Amino acid sequence: MLCVAGTIYGLIKRLETRLVLFLAGLVMCTLAFNPMGALDAFAGRMVTAGLIQAICSVMGFAFVMQYTKCDQQLVNLFTGMMGKLGIFIIPASTLITFAINIPLTSAAGCAAAVGAVLVPLMMSRGVHPATAAAAVALGTYGSAMSPGNSHNPFVANLANMELMEVIAIHAPYTAISGVIGAVVITIVALVTKTHTGYVYEGAAEAGEGKQKVNLLMAIAPVFPIVLLIGSNSGWFGDIKIGVAQAMLVGAVYAVAITRSNPAEVTKKFFDGMGKAYGDVIGIIIAAAVFVAGMKSLGVIDAAITSLIANPEIAAFGGTFGPMLLAIITGSGDAAAFAFNEAVTPFAPQMGMEIANLGSAVQLSGAMGRTMSPLSGALIVLAGLAKVDTMEVAKKTALPMLATVVFLLVFFI
Repeated sequence: MLCVAGTIYGLIKRLETRLVLFLAGLVMCTLAFNPMGALDAFAGRMVTAGLIQAICSVMGFAFVMQYTKCDQQLVNLFTGMMGKLGIFIIPASTLITFAINIPLTSAAGCAAAVGAVLVPLMMSRGVHPATAAAAVALGTYGSAMSPGNSHNPFVANLANMELMEVIAIHAPYTAISGVIGAVVITIVALVTKTHTGYVYEGAAEAGEGKQKVNLLMAIAPVFPIVLLIGSNSGWFGDIKIGVAQAMLVGAVYAVAITRSNPAEVTKKFFDGMGKAYGDVIGIIIAAAVFVAGMKSLGVIDAAITSLIANPEIAAFGGTFGPMLLAIITGSGDAAAFAFNEAVTPFAPQMGMEIANLGSAVQLSGAMGRTMSPLSGALIVLAGLAKVDTMEVAKKTALPMLATVVFLLVFFI
């Protein structure tokens, strides 16, 4: 338990996540006289084909969207008509961010792209800065509904299911939780009287999105998702399109409509793939080593035995556990990947489905990250609003707690 506590301490101190998880796993395996267990876990997780294809291709596609500026056209499309919504600009901002975060899966990246438009727009309409930043932050887990979200293929691999099947299971609950967050932040704004009265020093038309929207560019970020949905729905007959194939087609479409330099786009795509392996797959690999260490010491077996005997604890732990760790670390990935690696495969023995528990874990981790002052997305938005991140976190806390309770009661 000292190793686990040390791991949490290292994550709280914002040390390199992959290093903390790897070293903790290696130390625990060594203490159990099984150092090769850590090394074998590292090597084995390096080559999980389904995860590598999905995650790396999506990040490559995201780099292409940034290079061609198709992502900004999507933002402009959604935000162009928001100036006259009154108080409804607050929930609308949350839901628009949620929708845009589905194709633009990076929470911090989406927060920067959308927040640069919506935060000044809300402030110019009298919404107080922390509330404006929080409204955008609450939409930054819409990526849970994306086939490019790294957790969805991970859970699909555990459940031995198709990727789109896993998304279909949790998508209604994810969407409802997004609406709950939008409603609750509006109520919070009304109660605290931060929905109006702020005098913004910027231009009156700030964030209005007056640039003409290129519709062909705006649909480029969602093009691969449409292909995947169509393939899963039988639109193309016997032709089945995987995530990697869809992202490649999407990138080609972006090149065609923007007339970008194909050589530069190719470089961006492969740069994104490399970054995905280093950043996202790297955490998955390190989490596997950490779990191997806990297994070697018998921690996992003891925990599974306890959870099987008390399945209600598993449901509670699968929601509030990752959420709490994400709050104190600023990242939901480490907690979610570790929990799903160690516990979720045993979901049937606890009376639950692997896809449901695994999806709830990734959602609660993302929700915890959304209410953490250490979160990259909140730091970006607080900077745009020129407020302290803790002020934004205070605004997102109640909406996210409401969504986690919803998942616990209705989903798992």
